[in-house]
Amino acid sequence: MLKPRYNKVIYFFFAWYIKSIIYSNFKDFKFNIVSLDSSKSILVLSNHFSWWDGFLLFHLNRIYLKKNFHIMITEENYNKVWFLKFMGSFSVKPNSRSMIETLSYAGKLLDNPDNLIVIFPQGKLHSNHIEELKFQKGITKLIDSSSRNFQFLFSTVIIDFFENKKPSVNCYLKVLEQQELVDLQSIEGAYNQHYKDSKQLQAQITV
Repeated sequence: MLKPRYNKVIYFFFAWYIKSIIYSNFKDFKFNIVSLDSSKSILVLSNHFSWWDGFLLFHLNRIYLKKNFHIMITEENYNKVWFLKFMGSFSVKPNSRSMIETLSYAGKLLDNPDNLIVIFPQGKLHSNHIEELKFQKGITKLIDSSSRNFQFLFSTVIIDFFENKKPSVNCYLKVLEQQELVDLQSIEGAYNQHYKDSKQLQAQITV
């Protein structure tokens, strides 16, 4: 696996760059406030439907969650987009021996309450219009590698244009304690309920 690298100059430049392109390309960036335990790390599970997803969650962390940001990406993207390694990215190579190392590394990151990890549990890009998400099995290995002292943060990101030239981003958040979700089935089920609720809330927006 390939781990994050650290350079303050590069980090702050691209943090500014990410903020700039978000507000240049979107009309609004909205999210709901949730009750988080600052003494625990955060495992973010989110839908994955666009090139923007990691950048949007990075920016959400910068302006709201304020943890040390980490995100699991493919080894191909880690090597292809050179600055991602300086933004907290670490690589996973599906169906390889190094995948176990990556999941174990991510689990250990969760033992530090200052950390936040973003995982796209689908493993691949899917349309924003699918009815439910199917999770990859690796998430349970990640959890088993941690001391289980973290909180889940479910994120459903939905984009709509309505009457505007630029789309608006709505990020629907929900917190669950790790102890509430004991296996892959319960995690997937709880997330999909949040995903369904988020889409219903989005459908109620009128302009």
